[in-house]
Amino acid sequence: MAAEYGASNIQVLKGLEAVRKRPGMYIGSTGPRGLHHLVYETVDNSIDEAMAGFCDTIIVALERDDIVRVEDNGRGIPVDEHPTEHISALELVLTRLHAGGKFDKGSYKVSGGLHGVGVSCVNALSDWMEATVKRDGHVYRQKYERGIPKSKVEIIGDTDEHGTTIRWKADKTIFTETTTYDFDVLKDRLRELAFLNSGIVITFRDERLENPKEEILKFEGGINEFVKELDEGKAVVPAEPIYINEQRDDVVTEISMHYNSGYSENVHTFVNDINTRDGGTHLEGFRSAVRFVLNKFFENNEKLKKNLDKDEKLTYEDLSSGLTAVISMKVPEPEFEGQTKEKLGNTEVRTIVDQIVKEKLTVYFEQNPATLEAILKKAIDEAKARIAARKAKDNMRKKTMSDGFGLPEKLSDCSMKNPELCEVYIVEGDSAGGSAKKGRDPKTQAILPLWGKMLNVEKVRPEKVMNNDKLEPVIASLGAGFGKDFNIDKLRYHKIIIMADADVDGSHIRTLLLTFFFRYMPQIIEQGYVYLAMPPLFKVQLGKKDPVYCYSDAERDAALEALGDQRDKADVQRYKGLGEMDGKQLWETTMDPAHRKMRVVTIPDAMAADKIFSVCMGEEVEPRRKFIEENSSYANLDI
Repeated sequence: MAAEYGASNIQVLKGLEAVRKRPGMYIGSTGPRGLHHLVYETVDNSIDEAMAGFCDTIIVALERDDIVRVEDNGRGIPVDEHPTEHISALELVLTRLHAGGKFDKGSYKVSGGLHGVGVSCVNALSDWMEATVKRDGHVYRQKYERGIPKSKVEIIGDTDEHGTTIRWKADKTIFTETTTYDFDVLKDRLRELAFLNSGIVITFRDERLENPKEEILKFEGGINEFVKELDEGKAVVPAEPIYINEQRDDVVTEISMHYNSGYSENVHTFVNDINTRDGGTHLEGFRSAVRFVLNKFFENNEKLKKNLDKDEKLTYEDLSSGLTAVISMKVPEPEFEGQTKEKLGNTEVRTIVDQIVKEKLTVYFEQNPATLEAILKKAIDEAKARIAARKAKDNMRKKTMSDGFGLPEKLSDCSMKNPELCEVYIVEGDSAGGSAKKGRDPKTQAILPLWGKMLNVEKVRPEKVMNNDKLEPVIASLGAGFGKDFNIDKLRYHKIIIMADADVDGSHIRTLLLTFFFRYMPQIIEQGYVYLAMPPLFKVQLGKKDPVYCYSDAERDAALEALGDQRDKADVQRYKGLGEMDGKQLWETTMDPAHRKMRVVTIPDAMAADKIFSVCMGEEVEPRRKFIEENSSYANLDI
């Protein structure tokens, strides 16, 4: 019998209950990314004060016991009674959705906290929050628990200072995965904000440590300094970035750009200091203008045109090879897609950016012909490489058609065809591949053995990737293409597991594969499809008893300790290679879904990941030497 459904079944969520009921709608997720989003939302309020000209100092501190503190020297959130709601404005801002000063353009001309739900969401998703306001000669404080006020707004002292301090502790019942903040993830975002607001000083402290560390983030050079840092250690053209700063129709367009010796486009876009990771109309306008201006100069240069066939044109992909740019927009009425604000929708911004970039780039290149020629020559080389890659793809397509399904000879495929249920182990060496084939579940687990070191894609053009005998089997096995032609909907496996030896060579192979995935198939990492297998490091066995497999030195020591007086009689085997295990052992320790250990590969910060791949895998030696020197103390060497 169906349950009755009437008016009593209609649930009305009051106050901040909706946020607690569906937190993902407001902060994206309840995992680490959502946890860090709490800090971003709170800091964005302080940044809005800075953009309005009332704040130049922000302090972000990670206190012990997973408590965060954000301080600023802005005007301070108003504390007087609201004329229609009849409660303190401070309480209103922190306990009501869509309540804030960002809707009143007299208070904020531009802001990132557009929807008025940011800091109230932080309150709703916190075990407790404490707000302290300095203004009008007094210090005010109010405390909350899970978004509910636990005290009135009280005067606790006098002061001649002004500003707001928000302290909170994230609710473990909401953030069940972790409530521990990652210092480096937060630092990268705060660095962005310091670059985008050259007049501000952001102090970031980790007070969880016995000896607290502090980073002072202040960049007088603004986004020009940002672009230089993104390409630190690389050869760039021009030596000083091309800088554009123009205001039209109350919209401010600020752009810094130059070209490096690499082959990837690296453009970062921001609107009112919010990182619009999915781009939007500002990015569309920029790309349209770059393509138009450079093609116009190319068409008027008969000497350079001879380097390409008449039927071939320079595409944006050719013209953006090696392009690094930061686009920072200030938009009074931004239209974002979703509360996490990762894509701009204002159609008028596309036109504004397109017109400004066309005008400014035209003038710049007319005055700097040597820079223009260097960029066009690089684009022509890229076009030639694209044409060669297209021919290579045609050849591969013909080969695939002649070979039937076109799967690599070494691939031992699984029998099931549903990608959500299928996984492929990319295994180092034929010996380990043989053991994996014997131990696997043939219904859902495919095995692709690799032999030898593969290509470092950071140092070569895309067409060399296509023709590489080590990477071609990976591309063909996954079945989704690569680079600009990659289509994740065609991916044949939703678990791509790298299984390499626990030694230096194995680490190198993992790094080379991850570099390839990051540069040519980043979506599989973003979607959480890439894993690192964790085979055991030791086998501890006493006589004929069942062996104990250990995945670290600590586990090995614990296993021996558990044997008591017989520990000296135990046989301890250190696995140096996967080939030392037979199929049964490999299944039990590394491949059985019920017992295996794996690490999922994630990109918490794409910008930082891009930089570290460039430094560690790129052609420039000096940045890599500097990185090794600065981080050598963290290395765990297995000698």
